[in-house]
Amino acid sequence: MGCVVCENGCENFSTLSISSNKSCCNLFLEPRTTTTMEGFIEMGEYNDPQYVRVGEASSPRVNDFKKVSVLPLVFLIFYEVSGGPIGVEDIVRAAGPLLALIGFLVFPFIWSVPEALITAEMGTMFPVNGGYVVWVSSALGPYWGFQVGWVKWLSGVIDNALYPVLFLDYLKSAIPALGYGVPRIEAVVALTLLLTYLNYRGLTIVGWVAIFLGIFSFIPFVVMGLVAIPKLKPSRWLVVSLHNVNWNLYLNTLFWNLNYWDSISTIAGEVENPKKTLPRALFYAFYLVVVAYFFPLLIGTGAVQLDPELWTDGYFSDIAKIVGGVWLRWWIQGAAAMSNMGMFVAEMSSDSFQLLGMAERGMLPECFGKRSRYGTPVIGILFSASGVLLLSWLSFLEIVAAENFLYCVGMILEFIAFIRLRMKYPAASRPYKIPIGTVGAVLLCTPPTLLIGVVLALSKRKVVVVSLIALVIGLVMQPCLKYVERKRWMKFSIKL
Repeated sequence: MGCVVCENGCENFSTLSISSNKSCCNLFLEPRTTTTMEGFIEMGEYNDPQYVRVGEASSPRVNDFKKVSVLPLVFLIFYEVSGGPIGVEDIVRAAGPLLALIGFLVFPFIWSVPEALITAEMGTMFPVNGGYVVWVSSALGPYWGFQVGWVKWLSGVIDNALYPVLFLDYLKSAIPALGYGVPRIEAVVALTLLLTYLNYRGLTIVGWVAIFLGIFSFIPFVVMGLVAIPKLKPSRWLVVSLHNVNWNLYLNTLFWNLNYWDSISTIAGEVENPKKTLPRALFYAFYLVVVAYFFPLLIGTGAVQLDPELWTDGYFSDIAKIVGGVWLRWWIQGAAAMSNMGMFVAEMSSDSFQLLGMAERGMLPECFGKRSRYGTPVIGILFSASGVLLLSWLSFLEIVAAENFLYCVGMILEFIAFIRLRMKYPAASRPYKIPIGTVGAVLLCTPPTLLIGVVLALSKRKVVVVSLIALVIGLVMQPCLKYVERKRWMKFSIKL
């Protein structure tokens, strides 16, 4: 297998393009063996390389901090992507039961599988914090790496602003005061501060909290399914009216509930043996996500008479009361609240470690790379929490549409980077590799890219204007930060 010549002329077998370093490549791979793994991992080649340090370490970290193992990582991915059926109610209002059920069976193979496979390949090729920022920087240069980091971080913060809103929407039927006014604002602030503190205490704690919340959140939906069996009428699943489908709401809700598979790559440097752990965790999480959506939706649409106007945030708790009584309603509401907590802590972990990874590459001031005594990025957590508090006043639909637009832009850059790295470094060692060539890589990215085009085309004018302003800010921010670095107004350092 031949060597890859880096831009500085060295012949190390490098997986990192360090455009701002004057030294030679920091990391190269020595391929050893090839094995296969079960499930969708059998779809790819799984090379087992050794990462060899040359100069700087590939992922600077304090060795005392525990790394994340497979099970916590599965539930972190689960909460990055899904968190259960909370938030899917609008899809039934938009398109009816049949299209809702079909959507959660078909859409994962159009969008989730390609994104998860690409994340497995690129995340093991670059097992460092920063994830997609590193992929795009290596393929397209640091300027575009910064842009994907900006839009993905912003979309993540917008996404996180949604979870306090959903949390309170589920509780307001039991506690009406949480539905409006000062009590609602106080509840949002208190919840944000509590969950931010959990992130500060460490990624390992967040992972095990995610496991507990995941189990606690899914059990009541299983109970609801068992209680609802006598009330199920399969004919209700077939209801559809194509003339009345709100395609914008339908696609945005589907897209929001099944994306963010790549977010876990931003904490790859904190994962135990990421070249094996990451693909396995993505594989297990995929099935967990599909079941967590489809089963409750099947029960909910089959157990009660369809009234599309009732299918809004929090309606699963009303269904629980209809089929099981008040006790089940309270259980579902508690599960929904816990689920939103899980999604919040998982998303904030990804966002804050992304900023840490960018700081380690000199894209952000050095302070963003500082860790707490628990190993967590303090400044990244504070920035992410501040963004959540500023955006939490937006409505559910506004949040989903805005984050989807920005997320789509970032995914286009990721797809381009994936294809370009396949073309630019075809012989580079990839611990997990999708068994396709360049043409196959293009074909793999085609369906999700077309879907991105549809989602962007259906965006409302307000969302487009706000999103374009955000993109322009990112385009200007990167050269401004470089100017600040040249003037030495803030300290920047490159650790990778």
